[in-house]
Amino acid sequence: MSGVGDILWTPDPDRIAGARISAFIAAMNERHGLSLAGYPDLYDWSVAHRGEFWGGVWDFCGVVGDGPGATVLDDPGPMPGARWFPEARLNFAENLLQWRGPDPALIFRREDGRSGVWSRDELRSVVGRTARALAAEGVGPGDRVAGFLPNRPETVAAMLATAALGAVWSSCSPDFGSQGVLDRFGQIEPKVLFATDGYVYGGARIGTTSTVEMLRSRLGSLSRLVLVPESEPGLLPEGTVLWDDYIAPFAGEDPDYLRVPFSHPLFIMYSSGTTGLPKCMVHTVGGTLLQHLKEHQLHCDLKPGERIFYFTTCGWMMWNWLVSGLASGAALVLYDGGPFTPRSALWDLVQDLEVAVMGVSARWLAASEKFGLRPAQTHDLGALRAVLSTGSPLSPESFDYVYRDVKRDVQLSSISGGTDIVSCFALGCPILPVRRGELQCRGLGMKVEVRDPQGRPLERGKGELVCTAAFPSMPSGFWADPDGSRYHEAYFARFPGIWHHGDFAESMPGGGMVIHGRSDTVLNPGGVRIGTAEIYRIVDRFPEVRESLAVGLQRDGDVKIALFVVLGEDEILTPGLVESMKRCIREEESPRHVPAFILQAPAVPRTISGKTVELAVRRILHGDAVDNTEALANPESLDFFRDVARRLSL
Repeated sequence: MSGVGDILWTPDPDRIAGARISAFIAAMNERHGLSLAGYPDLYDWSVAHRGEFWGGVWDFCGVVGDGPGATVLDDPGPMPGARWFPEARLNFAENLLQWRGPDPALIFRREDGRSGVWSRDELRSVVGRTARALAAEGVGPGDRVAGFLPNRPETVAAMLATAALGAVWSSCSPDFGSQGVLDRFGQIEPKVLFATDGYVYGGARIGTTSTVEMLRSRLGSLSRLVLVPESEPGLLPEGTVLWDDYIAPFAGEDPDYLRVPFSHPLFIMYSSGTTGLPKCMVHTVGGTLLQHLKEHQLHCDLKPGERIFYFTTCGWMMWNWLVSGLASGAALVLYDGGPFTPRSALWDLVQDLEVAVMGVSARWLAASEKFGLRPAQTHDLGALRAVLSTGSPLSPESFDYVYRDVKRDVQLSSISGGTDIVSCFALGCPILPVRRGELQCRGLGMKVEVRDPQGRPLERGKGELVCTAAFPSMPSGFWADPDGSRYHEAYFARFPGIWHHGDFAESMPGGGMVIHGRSDTVLNPGGVRIGTAEIYRIVDRFPEVRESLAVGLQRDGDVKIALFVVLGEDEILTPGLVESMKRCIREEESPRHVPAFILQAPAVPRTISGKTVELAVRRILHGDAVDNTEALANPESLDFFRDVARRLSL
């Protein structure tokens, strides 16, 4: 078996020579009289000279706007407080809609076969009409517009129309429960709501009319509700208008773009909200655009005309990240529905639409292997050159799966960041090798380090992932947090002046990183810090196991590890299987990693975006309440753990 850090793929010389990042290195060498020779040199320069680097990104990636101005970075001291491009003015939608012509901009497919293509010119026309409709509604700079919508072209158009006016966009996917949506939109008071009456998932049509009616009645700030119907609508409530009727009175000309300061708000995004009301993170126009241009063009090598796909809903930050691909001239592939309806749905999509860059979750890749999907044998993936994975740590075994059963010549990039920064701290690089189990590199311009619990830098070993210098995509703050206290507590209280992200990470000798899970769920038996991903990657390898969840229990002055496994249909957790799991964990990790007990669970709780909610289970097992279950996709899964907690207390 290969080890963590073994090289699985190396880009060939032609690929390196033709990469956008190679052209960027040459441009920076000429511009600043440098002799940067590769990614390590470029990274070191990018964090030591952040002003020159981000100014170079603005010019190289072709930002449209009034700028960058004479000053790139003002007050670059301890975070927060830095001001980026204080003289610049730009518009997010203008940058994403700068590409013209009949080539595809949005390619839509739904699991039931419904599909469509919007050209670049068609998208711009629809955005112009929608922006004029919003302006007639009185929407202007700083006003909030919300979307309760599936991942379809109208959602992209509504967001871009909002941005064209300098207004602020916020979205939730229609699989959110009614209280979960209200917990989010109720805090930001949107003026207009775009909503759907239903969506399709896993072969079923799920209606959302009751949620939409509740939002219309409970959101007192609404002046208009625009319905993007999934089916033929009935009688519309007062104040509600159909999408087609809403934009019909307005001409399909180019939008009128309002150029705003670099730090002007663009998106409001939300934390998971499993321990209280979700935090409302405000992301800026310039910071979001510049960071996404850097990640798409320099880290993903995205080029005009290529097709990029990410399996996501518009309630997850990867939707916002995907849509920004328009600024690089790419065509977006939008998929709405279940990822395994049918089993090969996403591989079919990648083949049929000739996707170049494919993004999925680590959980989906693991499930794809469990289901026995072997696209290398069944599909023509000739156009596919990069596979991205996020949502949770990608196990070394999933690296093996991709190179064995998906495609040999592909850049596999495990990426990690968060809704907090609407981007990545560590991700891929097209001119670096892919090493088994590792994220290829730290992001350019992101001074990422690993620190021990006392805040001291760690050259080797596991610790807290931090960023020690300001970067453009930091949120400008939290909504309704006038003194900034909640924002400070979330990221800067642990290590003053340093962004503490909450990931348990490790820097690797080759320059990559390994993420071992969230640091707030780190297990600590006998004082040894263990990331939950270290256990998952072993247990999830068992063919009987569909998924797993590990938490630490306080018992007798120490921490005992409790492991819960969800098994396949008709599988039973036998004593022999338990012993095999413990033996493998002991042999591949250490005796400290071995769970005190292993139980079979019917399901593990997950957020709407698919992330395992370990904290909720830990709270329940310690007798604490989980107040906000609306943030969960399957809140009924908690009943099993409540029963376990009762049995543990006997």
